[in-house]
Amino acid sequence: MVLYNLTRASTRGLVAGLCRPTITGLEHVPAHGPFIVACNHQSFLDSVLVQALLPRRVGFFAKAEYFTGTGLKGLAMKSFFEGVGSIPVQRDQQAASVAALKTLLDILEEGGGVGIYPEGTRSRDGLLYRGRTGVGWLALTSGAPVVPVGLIDTDKLQPAGKKTVKPGHFTLKVGQPLYFQKTGPEHALPARRQATDRVMDAIAELSGQQRSDSYNRNRPEG
Repeated sequence: MVLYNLTRASTRGLVAGLCRPTITGLEHVPAHGPFIVACNHQSFLDSVLVQALLPRRVGFFAKAEYFTGTGLKGLAMKSFFEGVGSIPVQRDQQAASVAALKTLLDILEEGGGVGIYPEGTRSRDGLLYRGRTGVGWLALTSGAPVVPVGLIDTDKLQPAGKKTVKPGHFTLKVGQPLYFQKTGPEHALPARRQATDRVMDAIAELSGQQRSDSYNRNRPEG
């Protein structure tokens, strides 16, 4: 917890100083109990920004390689990602897979917060793609509220294909929690789809993005 507090505080200070972001709706994050953060995805930095700026710990997936590097660089990366609350996941394990979702479910059952990108991977063209139903499965199975988040202009901080970060203004909007009846894992697929669509509608309202009726087919970044 000491590492988490130090890492998050230093990252939040760095982001505030260099980017001067506009942040609204932090009061919508539940003060206690489990919650699911669902947000649009435009930048490699999105998870770090959400983890640093929200008032409670949020566990997002991060590639396992970030936790297994060697030398000083490897140690620094491991310490950072552990510090912001990231969860290691194997490169070939999709975030919407059953095993990955059960990892998030375990955190929710312990009263923690998790983060998920319903689009699956980054949008390279700025569109908000159709949500995959993992977020609906989590919401219905756990009964945890879903907190929609809209990120605006984070793609400009690190454009696709660039390794360098260019500090600049961005906006993070947190919407009112969405509540779903807890059904457990045994629920109908249409209910899962309906819950997911409701989450995507809330994200779209926050981010202001043009929507696509198709799934994002971009290859996950390696």
